[in-house]
This record gives sequence, structure tokens and C-alpha cells, in this order.
Amino acid sequence: MSISTNTSLLSVTEDIENATGLPNIHYTSNETFEEEKYAVLFNNWSGLAFGKDIPKIGDARPVDFLGMPLLIVRNKANDINVFQNTCRHRGMLLLSEPKNVRGLFRCPYHSWCYDTDGALTSTPHVGGIGKHDHKAIEKKKLGLFQVRSHVWKDIIFINISGTAPDFEVYFSDLLSRWKEFEQPMIYGGTGSSALLEVKTNWKLAVENYCESYHLPYIHPELNRYSKIEDHYNIDNIETFSGQGTSVYQQLKGENETVLPDFSNLSKKWNTGAEYIAMYPNVLLGAQRDHFYAIILEPIKIDMTVEHIAIYYAPKITAYPQAGKMKAANMSQWNKIFEEDIFVVEGMQKGRQGDMFDGGKFSPVMDGPTHTFHRWIATQIITQRKLSQRKKNIEEIVE
Repeated sequence: MSISTNTSLLSVTEDIENATGLPNIHYTSNETFEEEKYAVLFNNWSGLAFGKDIPKIGDARPVDFLGMPLLIVRNKANDINVFQNTCRHRGMLLLSEPKNVRGLFRCPYHSWCYDTDGALTSTPHVGGIGKHDHKAIEKKKLGLFQVRSHVWKDIIFINISGTAPDFEVYFSDLLSRWKEFEQPMIYGGTGSSALLEVKTNWKLAVENYCESYHLPYIHPELNRYSKIEDHYNIDNIETFSGQGTSVYQQLKGENETVLPDFSNLSKKWNTGAEYIAMYPNVLLGAQRDHFYAIILEPIKIDMTVEHIAIYYAPKITAYPQAGKMKAANMSQWNKIFEEDIFVVEGMQKGRQGDMFDGGKFSPVMDGPTHTFHRWIATQIITQRKLSQRKKNIEEIVE
């Protein structure tokens, strides 16, 4: 792939005192957006959807990911598979809207059928009228194209290129850091999810989420009890960055009741919480009484859809005030998330200024954002080197 807007990114990989941010073109150029699609989002473990969206065996949902038609399905073993949403016969979309397939996908064009594990099971009249087999059609070789996937915390991650390290290996630092949250969680149900359409590049949503520097100015109400000085940076890690706070204030309902806690958490979480960006496009929040995830869906260079879902300890099902408390919790977070829209859309508009040079990081306050920029730059540089090597080999062969 040839990108005419091939930017130099070496300065982005410098230490934070000397680094610049990603150049403007990484927020304004469609060609660069296309480059990042492959180098960053296809080559790594990107968030695609939530398991809650296909709760029953046989549930299937078509999803478009950066123009690639995909299909998520819950198979008979209650596991989740991700396939390319394309029939192996003539390339027809198998599914155009969510449905329960009751065990088989039937292509609407010529009725070729596939099971929920992607195997081709029937090919009507493929050998002529009434002849449903042909020696040239080897069903075992014509299953749906499967996309490498992994489900963690109900988030469906995909690695389209198939080249990323195993999920547990790649995110081992995060899994170790949050090992206390490796326990059952349940989706909050109706009213515990939201969708925000934001006129910004997806990376700006990550950058803003990573740091607490903006709290006093953008979230004054939140900053009254969880002040900027109560926060700490989580950075200098290869696969995620973010912020934590030592002051987390639980939501209170009638008679000062609070939501039930997750089980067996250490004292750190009594008053603490952490908010991290899991590279490239998943934002997470961990608190003693709930856990949330935001999947950033890049639509185009200046448009992102944020898919938000909140999860709780299973014992909330027997909690008398659960409905009201979950609704209040969602409302509280929605207010905070919506406050950030002004910022990320403003930065997107600001990137139209040709003289902006990527900006300067505060060595004290911007560590998590710098870590993210460095990671993005490294992914692109690595892919460019591989592409150049491939081009050189092809030239030699010719």
C-alpha cells in the first residue's frame, strides 16, 4: 500500500521531554486513516462488539468494521465466533440484520447454508436440478472465513491480520494488574448502555480519556470530590495507559444504600478506581461496584461512534433498589462522557490548522497520552518497514 502522506514519526517515539505528538495529517487525511486501518486496527486486538448483543445460542449480528463486513454469532456450545459476512459461493452478504439463525445461516442468493461454527453444510442444486453435491465443490474447504477473536469481560476483540500475539500474552500486564476483577460480572440490562456519535477522530477520544489533566476544566462537578491531585498516571506500558484515582465516591440511593461490591477486592479499591485505554480502541473503568467498557468504532477520519456498556456483580439481581441505582449510575456517567464531546470535537476542528505541529507534552501530566502516541507511531513505522521489505523482494523477483 502506497501512502503519499507518508509522515516522519521518529520524533513521536522520543522520550516525553523531547517528543512531539502525532502530526496533523493523522487526524485529517483519508489516506493516513487508511494506513492506520491496517497498521493499527487490523494488526492488533481491536474491540468490535459486546457479547450481550448476542445473548442466546444461535443469535447472530452483522457488524461493519472499517468497511469490512463481519458476522458475530453465538454457537451451540455458547461460544462466540466471528466470521466474514460473505458467502463462499458468489460473495453475497449472509445476514443484513440481527436474528437468531436456529443453527444455520442460509445465503439469501442461492441458499448455501453454514452452521454457527462456519462449516458449509448444504449446497442446493449445485450439481444440477435435484443434485446437491458436486465433486468440484469440497464443502470442507469452503467454510466461512473466520476472523481471529477473543472474548474478555464480554468485549469481543478481533485481530483481522491474524498476526498479533495471543491475547493473554499481549495484555498480560493489564490482566495481572486487574486480576482481582477476574470474576463473574453481568450486564446491567436495559438502560445500562449508550451510544454516542462524535465528530472526531477515534484517537482523540483515546487521548482525552487517558489523562486527568483536564478534570478541573471539563468535569468541574467530578473534580469537586475526586480532584486532579487525587489522580495518578498509568503509563510507560506497551499495551495500555490511563489514570487512577485514590478517591472514588460510591453512588448512594435511598437511606444511603450503595450498589453491591464485586467479591474479595483488596483495600485499594475501597476508595480507588482506575480508567485505562486498552490499545487500540477500548476504554475501561474499574470500580468496586461496577465496571464499564467503551468500544470506539472509527467510522471515518472525523467520525467515531462510542458504544458504552456497564456491568455489575451478579448479586445485584437480588438488590431491592437495583433499577433506580443502575439508571442513576448510567445517567451520571453519560453526563461525564457527554462533557468530553466538546473537547474531542474541538481538537478535531483545531487539527485543521496547518501550523499545528503535533503539540508539546507536559512531562508530568501527559504521560499516558504520550505513551499512546508512541505506540501508534511504532505500529505504523513497523508496518511501513514490512511493506518496504516486501516491495524490495517483489522488485528483486521481477
